[in-house]
Amino acid sequence: MYFKMDEVDKKILNEIQSRFPLNIRPFKIIGERIGINEEEVIKRVKGFQESGLIRRTGAIFDSHSLGWESTLVALKISESDVDNVAMRINEKIGVTHNYHRNHKFNLWFTISAPTKDELEREIIEIISYPEVKEYLILPANKRFKLGVVFNF
Repeated sequence: MYFKMDEVDKKILNEIQSRFPLNIRPFKIIGERIGINEEEVIKRVKGFQESGLIRRTGAIFDSHSLGWESTLVALKISESDVDNVAMRINEKIGVTHNYHRNHKFNLWFTISAPTKDELEREIIEIISYPEVKEYLILPANKRFKLGVVFNF
């Protein structure tokens, strides 16, 4: 499904992703910046969420800067079990991304935890699921980029 955006939508999205105001009325400030009222900003943002254009509005923290541990994990699972296993993995608080891929290892996710021991416990629990046939644990050697900003 595609969302047809006008220029005001694009301006709102640019503000939300790169200059979201830390204020009691952030949508009022966004509206002032782009020349519309607060109610119109709120209405459009709700429309973005309802259409699936955006999943959520909230802070993203850099787990590495907080001292957290994280890794990428790849699982080989029967295709018939992918949805079920993905839903169980998504219940984990530290899971940020989870993708079904056309690959021998068909479920890939990233997971973070406050300590190496906690991360290891979470991973051991997941790779112990009976549906997991094989797995890869792929910690990063070096980070090159975090986050993305789309220029609309």
